[in-house]
Amino acid sequence: MEIQHPPSVDVRKAAQSGQVLQGCDLLSNYQRLAEVFQGQEANIALKWVARFDSRVDACGAHAAWLHLSVVTQASLECQRCLGAVAIPIEVSRDFRFVATEAIAQEQDDQVEEDLLVISRAFDLAELVEDEVLLALPLVPRHEVCPQPVTMAAADADFDNAKDKPHPFAALSKIKSRS
Repeated sequence: MEIQHPPSVDVRKAAQSGQVLQGCDLLSNYQRLAEVFQGQEANIALKWVARFDSRVDACGAHAAWLHLSVVTQASLECQRCLGAVAIPIEVSRDFRFVATEAIAQEQDDQVEEDLLVISRAFDLAELVEDEVLLALPLVPRHEVCPQPVTMAAADADFDNAKDKPHPFAALSKIKSRS
């Protein structure tokens, strides 16, 4: 398996030619992902495919599109049992490119697809990293934890504490003497 990091892409040219890029990278090659996993995912493969094409929109104008697929796996801490849980991550998203950020903001609420600003040096690696980060669960957990989860929060000596003298009882005696 040859490691291939997603390149920067001229979106117009890639869409006009119907360019398909694909590769396999390591999670550790992405700074923000490495920070999330704290270096534990150094050898985990991240497979990505980027398919560019040009489609005609409802107004008859050509627009550049990208279909991005990413598949990987991450080991996170289960929020119930605090053990490691393997989380499969699969991303499959379509993006339409627009000319400016203002157009993207204007159309964002009106369309279902995600909008990106077209570029001659579009950073595909950054988009791959963004999508993996967005695909991570907010509360990672096992479907069924391998170890029973302790649900008790009471201290075993809690009931015995009633028999012990209060720590300030001695101060009370001193104060009553004077």
